[in-house]
Amino acid sequence: MSEADLERYYILSKQKKEIEQEMKQLKKDFNLYLDDSIGKNQKGEIACGNYKVQRQIRAAIGYNQELTVQKLEELNLNDFIIVEKLPDTDKLEAAIKIGLVEESAFTECKTNKTTTAIVVKEAT
Repeated sequence: MSEADLERYYILSKQKKEIEQEMKQLKKDFNLYLDDSIGKNQKGEIACGNYKVQRQIRAAIGYNQELTVQKLEELNLNDFIIVEKLPDTDKLEAAIKIGLVEESAFTECKTNKTTTAIVVKEAT
């Protein structure tokens, strides 16, 4: 690792941010153009010189969990509700801290996730 490596990383990182912002703006412009040309949320393709832009439409259906469960309970459709058993890790940690539960009993259950991040800044 050298100063030149760090400098190159720093420059590329700045360029990446600028490129991502510009691409985001271009995508927004393309979508506006396609909305006007072929209609909002419509699949389509437009050629321009040696390039073409294609818009694909993906739809995902989601349900408001709280409201849906409430409605299912009102309609007596309890078979449509999943009951999940999850450990209350906050309570477990508190119980271990005050000695109600032996920590060693849960050693095999614990996982430790670590991640790394690289940040390069100009030294001032």
